[in-house]
Amino acid sequence: MCIATAPNCILQTAPDSFLPTAPKVLIVGAGIVGAAIAYFLARAGAQVTLLDAKAPAAGASGASDGAVSVASKRPGPMMALACEARSLYRQWAEQGILSDIYHSRPTYLFARTDEEVAVIAHQGSDLMALGERILPLTHAELMQRVPGLGRHVLAGMKVPDDGHALGYRVVDRLLQVSGAQVLRHTPVQRLALSDGRVVGVVTAQGPLVADVVVVAAGLGSGALVGLQDILMPRKGQLIVTDRASLSGAALPGPLMSAGYLAAKRRMVLGHSSTSLVIDPLATGQFLIGSSRETGFEDRQTDIQTVSTLLREALAVYPALARQRVIRTFAGIRIGTRDGLPIVGPHPTLPGLFIATGMEGDGICLAPVIGAAVADMVLQARARFDISVLNPGRFGDLPLQQTH
Repeated sequence: MCIATAPNCILQTAPDSFLPTAPKVLIVGAGIVGAAIAYFLARAGAQVTLLDAKAPAAGASGASDGAVSVASKRPGPMMALACEARSLYRQWAEQGILSDIYHSRPTYLFARTDEEVAVIAHQGSDLMALGERILPLTHAELMQRVPGLGRHVLAGMKVPDDGHALGYRVVDRLLQVSGAQVLRHTPVQRLALSDGRVVGVVTAQGPLVADVVVVAAGLGSGALVGLQDILMPRKGQLIVTDRASLSGAALPGPLMSAGYLAAKRRMVLGHSSTSLVIDPLATGQFLIGSSRETGFEDRQTDIQTVSTLLREALAVYPALARQRVIRTFAGIRIGTRDGLPIVGPHPTLPGLFIATGMEGDGICLAPVIGAAVADMVLQARARFDISVLNPGRFGDLPLQQTH
């Protein structure tokens, strides 16, 4: 049982916000959230144009691990929405839209201390409350399923119904299927207003008009919609190894530390840490991550963080000692002050909608966010209740731009 749809969660922009039958919509941001919104809007008949500030996959969607995981989510609305989003991924795969991109795989949670064992137990209880299948595992049972685990792993849990889809591939496919126009290297300078309503945007190439503007630009959303004091960047450093297998993923699913879950459950805002995940890629390589460095917007990696991640990974899975590191890189997650995404109509500007602050959950949540925003823009019956994510919870959002 996942979160229920709610017909009363449609958030209107304003009494005079009549939209034409085929509204013209500008989406600022062409990552996975923007692409999902474009897909649902275009399918409903809207005329959609996405504005990408840089090249394809230059933002968070291009640096993600691709985990479509309910197991990793913070209990509450994030876990419930992830359950709904994963179902949509499966539907897209069954319909042929993502049949060659999305695949199911289990997630293995592991604990190295008694405290972490308790964290996994709590996570398991929350997952079961949503109707999620789980399988608690002793150390010996984990070793049977994931040969080569280190002796420091005490116990764990298998969540069999998770999945995986590379973000940049999902973006490319959704944009192809939607038929939406994409303008690359077109950063938005400011919103265009008329009589207190958003009527388009201004770019270096000139103004663009629309019936509705949706800002889904990650960190770039801040100054455009008044979120500069609410959004916060968190850098994540990752490591890629050479191939451990020439015939597909070297493990049946990713190994996720209970410390990663604890960081999400506690949601210590402003805190930086490393939380180990060992992700077996379809290429036979391993993706090892990741740090959570609050306030950092650069994409540089450093020896200290990479070394810490490698030491932890070797302790958990000593077989990695046979691999070579061939690449390190970093991506920027965009979080919020209260740890929840910001999705919905701007509290004071009709014609403007926001979809940002997903942190590391944008890849997983994108289908639900896309459907929900499309419903709001088109003033249609809501398929999903995302009212807890409403931007109005922060009060008025002061814009710092020149009109």
